[in-house]
Amino acid sequence: MNDPETYRGQQVIVIGLARSGVEAAKALHRLGAIVTVNDLKPREQSPEAAELEALDIQVICGGHPEGLIHKGIALMVKNPGIPYTAPPIKQALDLGIEVITEVELAYRISDVPMIGITGSNGKTTTTTWVGKMLEANHLHPIVGGNIGIPLCEAVSDAQPENWIVAELSSFQLKGTRDFNPKIACLLNVAETHLDYHGSMDDYVSSKRKIFENQGKDDTAIINWDDSYCRSLVPYIQAGTLIPFSITENLGNYITAAKPSASATHSPLSAGLYVSPAYIPEMEDELPRTMMYCDQDGEVAILPVHELGIPGRYNVANALAACAIAITAGCRPQDLADVLRDFRGVEHRLEYVKEHDQVQYYNNSKATNAKATMTALSAFQDKGIVLIAGGLDRGSDYMDLLPVFQQQVKALVVLGQTRHKLAKVAELAGITKVQIIEESEQPELAIKQAVEQAAMFAEPDNIVLLSPACASWDMFSSYEERGRAFKEAVHQL
Repeated sequence: MNDPETYRGQQVIVIGLARSGVEAAKALHRLGAIVTVNDLKPREQSPEAAELEALDIQVICGGHPEGLIHKGIALMVKNPGIPYTAPPIKQALDLGIEVITEVELAYRISDVPMIGITGSNGKTTTTTWVGKMLEANHLHPIVGGNIGIPLCEAVSDAQPENWIVAELSSFQLKGTRDFNPKIACLLNVAETHLDYHGSMDDYVSSKRKIFENQGKDDTAIINWDDSYCRSLVPYIQAGTLIPFSITENLGNYITAAKPSASATHSPLSAGLYVSPAYIPEMEDELPRTMMYCDQDGEVAILPVHELGIPGRYNVANALAACAIAITAGCRPQDLADVLRDFRGVEHRLEYVKEHDQVQYYNNSKATNAKATMTALSAFQDKGIVLIAGGLDRGSDYMDLLPVFQQQVKALVVLGQTRHKLAKVAELAGITKVQIIEESEQPELAIKQAVEQAAMFAEPDNIVLLSPACASWDMFSSYEERGRAFKEAVHQL
């Protein structure tokens, strides 16, 4: 934690009036900083401005005026989504002004222990699960970050007995320097957000920052099945490294051997896995159990078939959540009820309803191809009618070809990528394909897509909205897209 006097009398600028920007400005104001908040949106579209102005915080809306950025500024806190190429950010960096995100600021002004959870897919599900596990075991979590409340608000209310459980995006992590969660978890890495990061190297290095400042008293948790995650092991300096896996029985490798004096951690001194392990790319109906193993032996957590949400990837998310909860102080045998009772997060493989013996699922959060492939894998034994398409970020979507061939019986496509996805479906041999043409009313397009999917579907099939694309060509957010889908389903 920084000295509370660090920011007193310092000129600080906050770029972006979103909720995290508001909370960052309020936190800095409480610490005595001279705060200016700036946003491109005009004043009439910035209702948050009034709250800050009531505190005598200067708010400048409608653009970035000349002279806004100058050498007298000690710190810039930027909205994570604003690219580093934006003029005020670039000007600040050129002047040597430190530029951070709200996550970094929250860490600097608090000494409450933090849990950081990141990954390309599954962050919200895992973070929510962890919060429920800690709450059920009286460990007083406050969930925030990329979901829930901004971290600056979370730490302002936190007491020493709390855990801050933070979902963290690559955008947020890229703007950190000192940030050091007591427990850090990387779920997986997939090719996404390259329009922001510019390259996979920058994206992966941003994710890696979650481990960058950890030391001997900290714990790193990684997906042992993900090659990107495994490749980061040499960079991890945490005192404890806990892997989780659905394809390897890690219990076979965990022994009572102590780490050597020269080692910072023993990678396989503890682990979480399923027994028997899944065989990649093969499906079977063997009974499986989620397991925890350390130097004292194995403990069964829960039979896999009792998990409250389906899919192999949710088994992996559950293992990650258990690893975090156990590290925070929960007993493995006390996690089963939460694992059974949790039914998922809105827009993430969310069950909507059954209509004419067809089940409808909303997975609007699937904004990249990997997320859609993962969602499809949750329904291996079902005929799937897929609704997909959205913002075109330049991908050809050919990585979807194998799963289209194996798992999709019919496809309904819309949005900017509709013709690209229809081409992949043609190559996959899918004969039932419907293209929904552009409409000035996105809700009407979604309604048409749902009605067409219902015509394609047969009893015991699944209709799945899993777009593989961002929503911004038609909707302001994936949440708005998901709600439109659910409304259309309920109108069937």
